[in-house]
Amino acid sequence: MMLNKQNKTVVWVLAALALAILPLLLQAAGNFWVRIADTALLYVLLALGLNIVVGYAGLLDLGFVAFFAIGAYLYGLMASPHLAENFPWFAQMFPNGLHTSIWLTIPLAAIVAGLFGILLGAPTLKLRGDYLAIVTLGFGEIIRVFLNNLDHPVNLTNGPKGLSQIDSITLFKFDSLGIEGLNLAGQTDVFCWAESSCVTLNSVTKYYYLFLLLVAVSVVICHRLELSRIGRAWMAIREDEIAAKAMGINTRNMKLLAFGMGATFGGVSGTMFAAFQGFVSPESFSLMESVMIVAMVVLGGIGHLPGVILGAVLLSALPEVLRWVSGVLDLQSITGGRLDASILRQLLIALAMIIVMLLRPRGLWPTREHGKVRPAGEVQ
Repeated sequence: MMLNKQNKTVVWVLAALALAILPLLLQAAGNFWVRIADTALLYVLLALGLNIVVGYAGLLDLGFVAFFAIGAYLYGLMASPHLAENFPWFAQMFPNGLHTSIWLTIPLAAIVAGLFGILLGAPTLKLRGDYLAIVTLGFGEIIRVFLNNLDHPVNLTNGPKGLSQIDSITLFKFDSLGIEGLNLAGQTDVFCWAESSCVTLNSVTKYYYLFLLLVAVSVVICHRLELSRIGRAWMAIREDEIAAKAMGINTRNMKLLAFGMGATFGGVSGTMFAAFQGFVSPESFSLMESVMIVAMVVLGGIGHLPGVILGAVLLSALPEVLRWVSGVLDLQSITGGRLDASILRQLLIALAMIIVMLLRPRGLWPTREHGKVRPAGEVQ
């Protein structure tokens, strides 16, 4: 039985309160748990972007991590002294580096990643299924190899050593007005009810609220896209491209738009990742990352926003929780070093994914199937 509008409002309010209180509770147990929540929100952003390409338009993309890397390196170059240290002509104009505001970097990363998404989609318009997956996989590996080797003859990405000294995010900073803004690095005291009684927000907690805001905005955008004419065109292409073209849908433009829109989410999440970590290197953007993002979308439920979010949270948080469990149990000492905790952790995750796919082939929280008769007595 479906919830009525009033009950839905109550559920949304309770969910918002729970998400707002969650980092404060996790912070009391240690920053490790808040960092897990931060990472999960970043993967939710990535999964929402890939869901546009795979879930809505039905285009299998195994190189999505490339857009994540583009956003991360773009922020790394624009918010660190790397360019000033390696290019004398640049140091004359900006002795300390660019240190660009996040309000400029986020839209720029979205635009650049979106353009790369269109460049990826343009030569693959006539490819489908496995062939499309292979081409996109190659694109992702090409980007990683470029990042790994662009340290000579011109040192643009610093090669395998990566970019360091990346600025943390500062919000509401206005130099012209003398307003320093809120730096997300370090601790901040809020809700002070006495001189020494305040709620202290650590850096990871402040990043959590920023990531949560971005995820909420992204969910609204994806939901509106799903219900729009563009979203219906994507789903028509996903179900039957020939029929969609016969109905007058410009499949070429719709596919390019799907690649571009999905890539923008990857670019934005990349900027957040670089600012959060303070360091980026090619190792963070391997093929396995792309596979895991695809697994999040498939495991949760292709094309269904709640399912995609659930899959992203589970597959990003579960490995870290199992890491903590293996450390608490001290499995290597118990087994005399014969059992590697990291291998056991990956084995349990893979086993869980296989069981879920066998029992729930459409995902943990799939979208409602259209065209099937609803069982008697079921109320919409």
